Amino acid sequence: MTDHPVDLDKHRGMAAQKATDIRRALADVEANAATLRERQRDIETQMLALPAASWPEAAAKARYVLNLYADVLGPEDTRHRKLVAAVLDDLARLSGTS
Repeated sequence: MTDHPVDLDKHRGMAAQKATDIRRALADVEANAATLRERQRDIETQMLALPAASWPEAAAKARYVLNLYADVLGPEDTRHRKLVAAVLDDLARLSGTS
């Protein structure tokens, strides 16, 4: 018996190694997506808990909601995409965050 662990990946064929790599990457993506969803719930809960105390805070909330809306727009909806981009530019310019 040896004290060194055996790297099983080295003993697999190329196809098996690729399949394993894909499974590992997919597991990482799913874990990251779950973490992101949890963080989004947390920030949305915080945003709903109290009204904005200033225009910059209100602009930050509006940017968040507009970005959510933009994410569900179809790629062919260029008019609404341009409108969202224009409003986000306005918010950045007027709130001094550009």
